[in-house]
Amino acid sequence: MPDPDLPRRRVLSLLGAITVPAAFAAPGGLPAPAAHTDSSPEFERVRQHLFGSRPITATPSRVELVVPLRAAFGASVPVKVVSKLPQTPALYVRRLYLVVDKNPAPVVAVLDLTPELGQADFETRLRVDEYSHVRAIAELSDGQLHMDSRYVKVSGGCSAPPNRERPDLIGKTILRLPEGVKTGAPTPAEVQVIHPNDTGFELNHVTVMFIPPHYVRELHVTWNGRRLFDAELTFAIAENPMFRFHFVPRGPGELRAEVDDTKGLHYSGRLLVD
Repeated sequence: MPDPDLPRRRVLSLLGAITVPAAFAAPGGLPAPAAHTDSSPEFERVRQHLFGSRPITATPSRVELVVPLRAAFGASVPVKVVSKLPQTPALYVRRLYLVVDKNPAPVVAVLDLTPELGQADFETRLRVDEYSHVRAIAELSDGQLHMDSRYVKVSGGCSAPPNRERPDLIGKTILRLPEGVKTGAPTPAEVQVIHPNDTGFELNHVTVMFIPPHYVRELHVTWNGRRLFDAELTFAIAENPMFRFHFVPRGPGELRAEVDDTKGLHYSGRLLVD
């Protein structure tokens, strides 16, 4: 049985081998529709690498995935993970996996979470390269695995060119509290990094060459020095990576984000909370 504490970097390296971009049309036209609960050969390989023979409860009893079934734009598919379990030291979601079966690298993000969040709800935007299942797998602190999945009809997400209107802003890291502070209770927060998140599959239409991959690889968020979550990310996170999350403030302090990308560049942002 795989070690449940397998480092995120090793998890992603096991599954991140780049294959031929799936954005090219397959012979025979569009794929046949699939049920939301179906598996796939790609996911079975992911499952074996990550979890071996450990059982996964595939119902939204502990975790629910909200995603449009026909997204407007494959390079920016909104995804929301709703946890049905409060983050308490007794039992909490300790790790969250986001998987897109048909993407060149199916494991698109691995988040290590702490009880400091108060609630393990997350929102972000993903690149989806072809019609595929999108999955959220929650690993609880007692080892239970729970999954919810949706079959999403969209394509072209990994080859869509990024917006390069303000390259001078690359690395700017912004933290927000959209609903203000809720002292002693889970408070919604956002972190966004201005970054093209180049996938390596995008074509420069001037040089007719592929743009080299350059994307946010790690995100670490803390409150007053206490860890909220760590994220190991891939190029399948949309341009200008954004995460909505919760934390529990118990007085004034500093919300801080540390960011590293694949060129070895480091960025940071902070928000002082009264």
